[in-house]
Amino acid sequence: MFDPSADAPPRKPVDPAAWIGSLADHDGHDLNDSERIDQISELERLKAAAAAAQARITEVFDASQRRTAPSLKTTGEVVRSITAQVALARRESPSRGQQHVGVALGLVRDLPQTLEALTHGRISEWRATLIVRETATLTPEDRLQVDAELAPELDGAGDRRVADLARRIAYRLDPGAALRRSQKAETDRRVTIRPAPDTMSNVTGLLPVAQGVAVYAALRQHAKTLRAQGDARTLSQIMADTFFTRLTGQEQGVGGVEIQLVMDERTLLRGDHEPAYAPGYGTIPASLARRIVRKADRTWIRRLYTAPGSGELVAMDSRRRTFRGKLRDLTVLRDQTCRTPWCDAPIAHVDHARSTHRGGETTAANGQGLCEACNYTEEAPGWRADLVRSAGHLVEITTPTGHRYGSRPPRQPGDPPAIALEERLRRMLDDVA
Repeated sequence: MFDPSADAPPRKPVDPAAWIGSLADHDGHDLNDSERIDQISELERLKAAAAAAQARITEVFDASQRRTAPSLKTTGEVVRSITAQVALARRESPSRGQQHVGVALGLVRDLPQTLEALTHGRISEWRATLIVRETATLTPEDRLQVDAELAPELDGAGDRRVADLARRIAYRLDPGAALRRSQKAETDRRVTIRPAPDTMSNVTGLLPVAQGVAVYAALRQHAKTLRAQGDARTLSQIMADTFFTRLTGQEQGVGGVEIQLVMDERTLLRGDHEPAYAPGYGTIPASLARRIVRKADRTWIRRLYTAPGSGELVAMDSRRRTFRGKLRDLTVLRDQTCRTPWCDAPIAHVDHARSTHRGGETTAANGQGLCEACNYTEEAPGWRADLVRSAGHLVEITTPTGHRYGSRPPRQPGDPPAIALEERLRRMLDDVA
């Protein structure tokens, strides 16, 4: 029997690295403005096509890992391992990795026309993500129906319109899905904090709609009342000040709550300009750190010793098998956020870089701060973490596919920049020569 594929030339593997190299120096200097706009448009299509290819590869990788990971005990462990590997490959946090895998599976398995539109650059990766999100609770059959009805509407539709159209069709096909989503969403209520520009912060409460509207209305009504009484502050300023006062009981300053500040002693005592670090927020200017200290009701100073030259926090030994007390505090202050590359989640667990059953000691040098999800992932079969070098606390993570990722803690206030260390080493070598 004749097999037409037998004499067909082998398919040449795609090399994305070659595309990156060809684009490295491309800036459009040799084009006119019309051609530059054309290339901007085509490059946008290329980004979408690359996202579609990532989705297809991710779906195949997911299926392969589920078949070849029998050593993992539960489906949850398998999923956690898959999403963590995708996150590292995409230089994203584990939560974003989970989202990427979910979007890939939804597109490839249930939304073929949406995937086709992404492949040809008719929609962006974010708009494809919105469609997957708005159809997440539907059956595969209903998802296919949404996909078919939505496809002709995608051209020219912005983010909000795409999401609204997908939601409208989904509500019509399965009215109960809206109720299920609402009930699930209420279990996800939370308060988060994120840094904002100019040493400000966004404290966000994710609340059911009725509660959120009530909170905002109460703050706004109070602000209007004070403005009517002659308060010179703006409505927004009064609402923000009232928000703080009602939550903390403090009219100004901070009291009754511990706010840790890590700063160089020259910043605190000598007016130096080396920035400080506020756990839970990030880097803040030296002047603001000193102002917080001055306005605090009470201040405690705890010394953290660093190694000369490198600025690395000094190790602390312990005979315990777990990280507790000051040893845990030291590790959290050193690592600041989860040590997994590209994961900025708050530290929930302090654990051994090299596990105890492989001879790892309970020391600051062998400790690392991790979020809950990353710590569980690193305990799964096929994953491994090693303390490669104590100086600089370099930890190497090895995934089940053999890929390796290095992790270092951030610079501490007062640490010399890496470029300064390199310059110092270069001068030392020149002196020797």
